[in-house]
Amino acid sequence: MGSYFQILALLLLSLPCIFSQVTEFTSIDCGGDSNYTDKKTGLAWISDNGIMNHGKTVDIQNLNDEWEPYKKRRDFPTDDRKYCYTLDTKERRRYLVRATFLYGSTETADTYPSFLLYLDATKWATVTVFDGSRTYVKEMIIRAPSSSIDVCLCCATTGSPFISTLELRPLNLSMYATDYEDNFYMKVAARVNFGAPTKDPIRYPDDPFDRVWESDQVKRPNFLVGVAPGTERIDTTKNIEVNNREYPPVKVMQTAVVGTEGYLTYRLTLEDFPGNARAFAYFAEIENLRSNETRKFRMEHPYVPDYSNAVVNIAENANGTYKLYEPSYMNVTLDFVLSFSFVKTPDSTEGPLLSAIEISKYVQIGSKADAQDVIALNAILATLPADPGKQDKGDPCTPTRWEWVLCSSTAPRRITAIHLSQRNLTGVIPPEIQNMDALTELWLDGNSFTGPIPDISNLLNLKIVHLENNRLNGFLPSYLSSLPSLQELYIQNNYFSGKIPPALLSRKIVFNYNGNPGLTKGMRLGTKVKLVVGISVAALVAFIILVIWLSLRKFRRKASQQNSYKGGSLHAVTKPQNGHNLTRGAHLMDDGVACCIKLSEIEAATMKFTKNIGRGSFGVVYYGRMKDGKEVAVKIIGDPTSQGTKQFLTEVSLLSRIHHRNLVPLIGYCEEANHRILVYEYMHNGTLRDHIHDSIKQRQLDWLTRLRIAEDAAKGLEYLHTGCSPSIIHRDVKTSNILLDINMRAKVADFGLSRQAEEDLTHISSVAKGTVGYLDPEYYACQQLTEKSDVYSFGIVLLELISGRKPITEDYGTDWNIVHWARSLIRKGDVGSMIDPLLADSVKLESAWRVAEVAIQCVEQHGTSRPKMQEIIMAVQDAVMLEKGAENNQNISSGSGRAQSSRKTLLTSFLEIESPDLSNARLTPSAR
Repeated sequence: MGSYFQILALLLLSLPCIFSQVTEFTSIDCGGDSNYTDKKTGLAWISDNGIMNHGKTVDIQNLNDEWEPYKKRRDFPTDDRKYCYTLDTKERRRYLVRATFLYGSTETADTYPSFLLYLDATKWATVTVFDGSRTYVKEMIIRAPSSSIDVCLCCATTGSPFISTLELRPLNLSMYATDYEDNFYMKVAARVNFGAPTKDPIRYPDDPFDRVWESDQVKRPNFLVGVAPGTERIDTTKNIEVNNREYPPVKVMQTAVVGTEGYLTYRLTLEDFPGNARAFAYFAEIENLRSNETRKFRMEHPYVPDYSNAVVNIAENANGTYKLYEPSYMNVTLDFVLSFSFVKTPDSTEGPLLSAIEISKYVQIGSKADAQDVIALNAILATLPADPGKQDKGDPCTPTRWEWVLCSSTAPRRITAIHLSQRNLTGVIPPEIQNMDALTELWLDGNSFTGPIPDISNLLNLKIVHLENNRLNGFLPSYLSSLPSLQELYIQNNYFSGKIPPALLSRKIVFNYNGNPGLTKGMRLGTKVKLVVGISVAALVAFIILVIWLSLRKFRRKASQQNSYKGGSLHAVTKPQNGHNLTRGAHLMDDGVACCIKLSEIEAATMKFTKNIGRGSFGVVYYGRMKDGKEVAVKIIGDPTSQGTKQFLTEVSLLSRIHHRNLVPLIGYCEEANHRILVYEYMHNGTLRDHIHDSIKQRQLDWLTRLRIAEDAAKGLEYLHTGCSPSIIHRDVKTSNILLDINMRAKVADFGLSRQAEEDLTHISSVAKGTVGYLDPEYYACQQLTEKSDVYSFGIVLLELISGRKPITEDYGTDWNIVHWARSLIRKGDVGSMIDPLLADSVKLESAWRVAEVAIQCVEQHGTSRPKMQEIIMAVQDAVMLEKGAENNQNISSGSGRAQSSRKTLLTSFLEIESPDLSNARLTPSAR
């Protein structure tokens, strides 16, 4: 009974603190119409109508989550500006800042958005929407640097920036304190409640600090996969004492998972990793163990010998049952894919138990503009007309600068120029400008400033000053003549009076003081006037000379292009390309769209077509060597039908106007004596298909080579989709159409089936063409061709590179289709079984995961769910970095020289605490 009174007393004592906490909550419904109290949490939400004057409100279509704050979102323009919310804080107090993004349907948009999220000058995240029905949550734990912070959205690469909610939650006492908070924020990467009874997250009021504890029952790619057999969920209704450092909710600690067969294993991906992190494990013994029962466990494969015997004994460390034990490890190095495994010790009767985990990545605080500069700019902002819709917010320089300032490129960022001409500014020029000692240009002309020129004697770097066309008055300060860098001074059309300082008149600067009736000069300024006139005349002459020179240069370049092929076997292009004519059966010689090679030259180069090196989609390919020694591949279009002719015309038309290092270049063509021949650059290592499926050539394809090939081919396709106007859809992407040069670099080939997209259409109606096994099922069913059809085919290529399997085969029984086979393994979290046996143990699992993940996204049933080629390139580059991480990760891990594996279990990562980026100090592990 006594314990219940103690609990009640603790609750009563904590009520004032909790109430104070809630009253300091900031909850902004971005795009909301009005203020309201949320029925689910009881928290007060405010509309951003009076806070944000930019963007527009959008109703969310097909909303799965009926929670009130997610019914609308705010969309911002796609431009060079940043759009910021200002949140009031108490300096040096810790806060949880949370932004959420629910996009909904894409009925009104072509693509999902991707943009940047900043907290002051610190890059918080790249928000990339892949699923419109999913709520993307970004959380940052900070110690407030000042009395306010700015959360800014900008820099969209696709779509437009948007936001659903923005929340600020003050934390208590020393929660989440670190040794590095002067230089680093903590970005929350995972906060998971194990043993959760439902898929719903736990937050306020169950968590008085309103952290979002995600359920372990949530299903999404690579989130908590690889679960060990025998994993069971347990719970209790008894109270858990949680009064430790981080105060996890009692409701979270009342559930857990237990490894009944002696071990627990999980795997999940961590956004923006590899990186340094702070990690928490939360344990509470919630089973009533008998006196002869024990629960002790440890890491399964220790990579750090010093900690190989570290054992977790929950009840012992927590000083009893139903009490919290939360080992926290200040600085650990974690990879993109986090695998953790707990195994019971031989002397334990019970399997390992886990209640929750929390992992946050260290994010270095970005360099803000100089504080004195910001103070001065805010003083200038106060002189702007009262139009909040035009006010600038956030850091003046990062991530994008205010439109009326220029900034230095080095840290700390300094303001180097102010451009506020004709902005209806009033009052006196703010004296705080005196502190902007990096300023080189000051443009305040065409306003209504009054009073004297403020003291700017400290601005030794000032070169150009424009104060004309204002209402300034008083005497001209004598220090103007001693500013060492001053080159131009404009003060005309004001009300200055008195005598111009003689030293100012004697300096060799551009000085205009006309229109000041009360201003007198102490000497003749004829020499100055002559100087100004002389400079103007010289500038005019220089401009005329420049125009003549550019015209001659353009004429010579044009003449050079017209004569570049004279005397050779290739005919020069003299007529403009007309892609439309090519589809009407016209002869290429009539259109002049590419270099024509005589049939006799091709026959000589190929020794009358004696060396057959392969077969394309519409003809046989022969090896040849031109007179100049250049090796070529010669394809004869063997199809006499209109389809063969169309393929020939298409390839010449397209390859005459597109050039990229990852596309096989067309050297020329021949249309003579009923022959239709294409001449390409020779690719010494043949097709990717041969290297994947030929038992001899396979040995040349290690994992890094495969990744490099994938990146090359993806860049070629990305150029077709985004670098050409209109864009080009290849329509026959497959391993046999990816060729390898002498250095094993990949180039995409065979454009006979390619189609140009029409600029005003989202798709092309087309009878499905392509190769079985690579053909997009959505395209086949609907006959609507889009760039995402190429993405599907490239996803098959990626799966081939990972597995070494053919897209479709009779050798694998029920696993005859590579997509169905790969998808089933991904769902099980078993990427290891996907890896080509020839690669054996030479592939890092994290790297393979990254490629497998994007490959499965590529072969989604619906094109709107597939990534763009640019996103695929980034994923492959991530995989390369992960694969090379053995050397690179040492740069962010221990400086002691101790070799460590890049693949670590959760507990061993918790126990690794060294990093030159953050601290070289060693911490004694608290797990015992």
